[in-house]
Amino acid sequence: MDLLILKAKNKKDMENIKRELAKNKFKVQSSEDNFILMKKRRYGNTIIQLGVLFLALFFFAPLLIVNVVYFAYSYLIRSPVVLITTETKDKEGENLQFNTNDEVLEIANAML
Repeated sequence: MDLLILKAKNKKDMENIKRELAKNKFKVQSSEDNFILMKKRRYGNTIIQLGVLFLALFFFAPLLIVNVVYFAYSYLIRSPVVLITTETKDKEGENLQFNTNDEVLEIANAML
């Protein structure tokens, strides 16, 4: 998943955004004076996993591989990562493209 970037005015604003994201099950991965990196782990849709597990147990056992692949995809690739920063430019001097809080929460709460 792409990195989502939120702009903060100062350290206090970064902490407020961090608290808001923590309410939505984001965990702090890394933190320094000018940024906080947070990630929300996804495990996949429970209904899909239970359905595939049921089919695998009673009809076609190789479907268990599909279930494991879906879990790994959700956990490793679809887990949203958010960078809260006070910086406005990247290392090359280009302006950062910021997301809004609503965009971040929409992506974080998406079903699939």
